[in-house]
Amino acid sequence: MNAIKPHPHKTDLTVTHVLAELLERLECSVEPVGAEQYRSVVLHLLDELGEVEPGAALGALLDSHPAAAELYENVNYQYAGLCRSALDASLAAEQQAKEILDRAMSLAKNRSINQTKEDPNHGKS
Repeated sequence: MNAIKPHPHKTDLTVTHVLAELLERLECSVEPVGAEQYRSVVLHLLDELGEVEPGAALGALLDSHPAAAELYENVNYQYAGLCRSALDASLAAEQQAKEILDRAMSLAKNRSINQTKEDPNHGKS
């Protein structure tokens, strides 16, 4: 019988820390960063984040590296939602998105009404 062995988690965060630091530098760089370089760092960091032991050490690393924390949160969204984002910031973003969508819908509706008024034969054969 084949037993399924649990995937062992890493407890050494050295590589994860270096990659998180590098991602922060790329995010904050005033110089243009190559897409392939950025992608490579992100993919390597994703691999590391998938193997590290969840806990206080990982939490501290993510608290000190916002770009890595955002990446971690996005990858784990289906399990925990916006678990690392401040609730106030998440709520404000949601409200802002709703306001923008409401304005866009209102503008589209007004344009539709104005086009109908300008062309009395609109929609008639």
